[in-house]
Amino acid sequence: MTAVDYHGQTTLITGASAGLGAEFARRLAARGSDLVLVARRRPRLEDLAAELRAHHRVQVHVVEMDLAADRPGQALAAHVEGLGLNVTSVINNAGFATFGPFHQTDPQRLRQEIAVDVTAVADISRAFIGQLRTAGCGVLVNVASMAAYQPNPRMALYGATKAFVLSLTEALWEESRGTGLRVMALSPGATRTEFFDVVGTMQAAGGSRLAEPADVVRTALAALDRRNPPPSAVAGRLNRVTAALAHRLTTRRQIIRAVGRLTSERT
Repeated sequence: MTAVDYHGQTTLITGASAGLGAEFARRLAARGSDLVLVARRRPRLEDLAAELRAHHRVQVHVVEMDLAADRPGQALAAHVEGLGLNVTSVINNAGFATFGPFHQTDPQRLRQEIAVDVTAVADISRAFIGQLRTAGCGVLVNVASMAAYQPNPRMALYGATKAFVLSLTEALWEESRGTGLRVMALSPGATRTEFFDVVGTMQAAGGSRLAEPADVVRTALAALDRRNPPPSAVAGRLNRVTAALAHRLTTRRQIIRAVGRLTSERT
């Protein structure tokens, strides 16, 4: 494989109103891809769409949607079909986290977290992967997290959802080999986005230095452009070392305790 040619492609991006989603949109528009931008905040999507049309002369469609709703994949597939579009690449970026002891977290908020971070990722991947494989020229990127690599006390559900995303995507990478579709899980660490505004505290960063969205997306696109793209990519050199070595250098019990101390309310 050579570098991905996004000219003539249509890329669907969820969570596109800010952060990594908006950065993916800017980078892919600059590389020639038409876009379908999906999020709940339509005014932000419209502003971004106008910017990308003006700067890159690509087609940009906006879809206002709450991915916690039932069967988002089918709804999106029907919507883009109605627009006469053939989606060739998908970036499943939408997601959010809750922070605090699991037994004290609002059950409805937990259900929404599962719906967006797990169900929507699987549902959208399933709804589009057939046509992505047929096109054979694009990418399927599911955004996981460094939280996928170990249990996360006080973000227990979030870590579990991202472990699901990582496992699902790596399996789809193997299933899609030979089709021309490049499948990859992207695992950023703490990144300078609105993520922590939604979480409600910077304790969720565990004291980590925040990465810039541009650097995370650059890592993802560079990995996809490789001759033999990997099933997953970790953004940030220290994060890559941590993901590779953590379970070789210490026990699982020690990892859980260490993460718990980093996110403790005493810090």
